[in-house]
Amino acid sequence: MSTKIFSAAISGLEAEIIEVETDVSYGLRSFNIVGLPDKSIEESKERVGAAIKNSGLKSPFSQPQKVLVNLAPADLKKEGSLYDLPIALGYLTASGQINFNSQKRIFIGELSLNGKLKPIKGALSIALAARNKGFNELILPKINAYEAAAVLFENNNKDFKIIGVESLKETINYLENKIKIEPFKIDIQNLPLEENYSFNFSWIKGQESAKRALEIAAAGGHNILLEGPPGTGKSLLARSLPSILPLLNFEESLEVTKIYSIAGLLPQNISLIKTRPFRSPHHTTSEAAIIGGGNPIKPGEITLSHRGVLFLDEFPEFHRDILESLRQPIEEGKITILRAKEKFTFPARFLLVAAANPCPCGYYKDPNKQCTCQPSQIAKYRRKLSGPLMDRIDIVVNVPPVKFEKLITPDNENITLKIREKIQKAREIQNERFSKIKNKFFLNSEMEAVEIKKYCQIDFKSQNILRKFIDSGKISTRGYYRILKTARTIADLEESENIKYDHLLEALNYRIREN
Repeated sequence: MSTKIFSAAISGLEAEIIEVETDVSYGLRSFNIVGLPDKSIEESKERVGAAIKNSGLKSPFSQPQKVLVNLAPADLKKEGSLYDLPIALGYLTASGQINFNSQKRIFIGELSLNGKLKPIKGALSIALAARNKGFNELILPKINAYEAAAVLFENNNKDFKIIGVESLKETINYLENKIKIEPFKIDIQNLPLEENYSFNFSWIKGQESAKRALEIAAAGGHNILLEGPPGTGKSLLARSLPSILPLLNFEESLEVTKIYSIAGLLPQNISLIKTRPFRSPHHTTSEAAIIGGGNPIKPGEITLSHRGVLFLDEFPEFHRDILESLRQPIEEGKITILRAKEKFTFPARFLLVAAANPCPCGYYKDPNKQCTCQPSQIAKYRRKLSGPLMDRIDIVVNVPPVKFEKLITPDNENITLKIREKIQKAREIQNERFSKIKNKFFLNSEMEAVEIKKYCQIDFKSQNILRKFIDSGKISTRGYYRILKTARTIADLEESENIKYDHLLEALNYRIREN
């Protein structure tokens, strides 16, 4: 007897519907799984057999049966342990031990040997795929119900049900109408909201110019380099940035939650991530871990920081290949990873915050401490921060040492909230400006040439000063456009409809880096 149960496979950040076909016939005892399964799926027959036996049913290994499971389409590679539950249900149905209607239902879940269900990765992507393909019900481990429930927040999902179950036995009883399980429901207004930031902008003493630069970077999503001697607070400035960033809107939350769901990094009992990600990989991290890759291909740090902050401390210490590979995602907001038989595109629209010392010892041109580096060492060190990569950084700001008088000033607890409200207002202006654009984006930093020409008009005086820098070769064409985008953000922070000369001058000053 043959049966068909529906499940799903994760491909990049999306899910595809999989048909789990099971055929059971009398013969020499065997249990085979075909359809490009990986090792974890091939091992599932042992978990499935033990789970069925410990749930009080007849195991496929206790009878003279030939069991064949096909995961279709057969040309798509299947990975992970989420097929345990559909394989078990497919066998039990094909062997005549249970009977239920499997149409319009998706099943996912890993089985433990005692029949309990364990959590899986990518529940949100699978829920979105199931809804979009016209399925009515998703049955999955109860612990994953929270993240899958994010699909219920949209108004057109009234007929789509998410059923959280704890074991194979409970699933069978539900499918045979022996017990009733209420569909999972959640109210977006009552979602738990965590805003306990590890670092707060109010802790920063002095550094007014750096705080102003971070405010502009946060408002428009501009990349920024903090440069200065050791111990001046570059890391604290960067780590405090999330405290002034507005919460994610629903569309952004769905993007970020999907990424963290597939990466297996979504906290339990969280349906939507509302706070912006902050990622800070060490400079010894591999290129695949930062850009994405591996086998199977997984999103890297630049994708995990999507719609949030990617902080690269000790920027010049990162391997040259890693720094150069950042150029495409910074420019395009995505990363495409190609393999012989695979191609995945991951989103990577992050705010890059880089921190660097001016030289290996950190005291180049310091008025108080003597630099101990050789000129060749300084040149080699600073060459890593030049050329095409630096051309993609909008704001460069010096972070000098702080005087004692600044360090002993009391914290201003209200400054974080005030700056965040100001940034939120600037982002609302941008969102309104770009709301009617076909390829919708959210921030000034995402504008392309067409939008820049339309929204970044400058007066004759501003044109003259830019002409001097461009004609002298100090600013490239890319730099010219990035200055205009930064000036547009400064104008938005002041709620100015037009870019004024002072706005452009400030943006230009952030573009000039001391040698």
